[in-house]
Amino acid sequence: MRHPFLYLALFVSGMITAPLQAQPTPERLYVGTYSTRGSEGIYTFAFDRTAGTLTQIGSTKNDKSPSFLALHPSKRYLYSVNESSDGPNGVNAYAIDAKTGALTLLNQGSSEGSGPCHVSLDKTGRLAFISAYGGGTFAALPVGADGRVGAPSFKMKYEGGNPANPRQNGVHIHSATVSPDNRFVYVADLGSDRIYTYAIDATKQRVSPAATPYTTVKGGSGPRHMVIHPNGRFTYLVEELTSSTAAFSRDAKTGALTLLQDNVPTLPADFSAQNTSADIHMDPSGKFVYQSNRGLNALSMLTVGADGKLTMAGTTPTDGKAPRNFWVDPRGQFVIVANQETDNLVVFRRDTKTGKLTPTGHSVKVPAPVCVISGN
Repeated sequence: MRHPFLYLALFVSGMITAPLQAQPTPERLYVGTYSTRGSEGIYTFAFDRTAGTLTQIGSTKNDKSPSFLALHPSKRYLYSVNESSDGPNGVNAYAIDAKTGALTLLNQGSSEGSGPCHVSLDKTGRLAFISAYGGGTFAALPVGADGRVGAPSFKMKYEGGNPANPRQNGVHIHSATVSPDNRFVYVADLGSDRIYTYAIDATKQRVSPAATPYTTVKGGSGPRHMVIHPNGRFTYLVEELTSSTAAFSRDAKTGALTLLQDNVPTLPADFSAQNTSADIHMDPSGKFVYQSNRGLNALSMLTVGADGKLTMAGTTPTDGKAPRNFWVDPRGQFVIVANQETDNLVVFRRDTKTGKLTPTGHSVKVPAPVCVISGN
């Protein structure tokens, strides 16, 4: 047995070295962009939560506007829509290098409609859901064990619209949100003011209309993105055209939504300029809802009551123009906002008790950022 003092002497002299400690994997974020102003496509950042800073560590070339991203539950694969108007519309599947975060294209799938603007996955990672704004279509694509997407197992092109509103000149499918129990997916249609509900069969990699196939909100509201409360009992919807939020109760057995509130304002009473709402997220505790507003250029915060109803609580400027998508830290400590028109990501600290956001003073430049997601 080596004497401890001899070991210490050898270590100090450099004749032996201490065993290497495993370095923790850096916390990564992926940013989707529009292909303009020199954008390279998808950007990869390391996030230092101690300092509250972002550092770019890579990028993946995609000149077809990879505007929205989704991470596979295994965290081994990433998916992006291709929203460009001058190429094949669809979804890209990428493999993620666990050490570096670098993306390698696996294959491409069809969105079955023009202008795909949103991608999401079911909780098993066996289905990818593609929402196509321009084509007014929703498609479910099987995902293989190797992360590749297949031909759609379900596709629907809808009819309808609101002739009274030019933005609702037809169906515009904007997002598909999966329930926490993975039994249902909710498809928001900006054009007809409807939310379609589908039952998920992950084993067969298909979906089918639920018993209550759709829910309607007030005409002219423009459903865009949704978020479901951590308890699964309540659901919240961005109403893009009226800059408001709708609140629903949710039947976990049938998936049916029942409207609790419609057109809850998210703008200050004295704001009269043009505005459209974009994204919506909740904090991990389920006590606060945040919604991005383009025009006001702020995140609006709403508090959630015990009955699921919302109350407007204030706004925080996003230090940029046209805040689109934003990331709420799963630990509740930070929020990072993508300002599309000023080409910057801005970091905010979050008070977990009050929900209040405070800018850290740190931002990074990214051309036309429109989506921020966790990468590990």
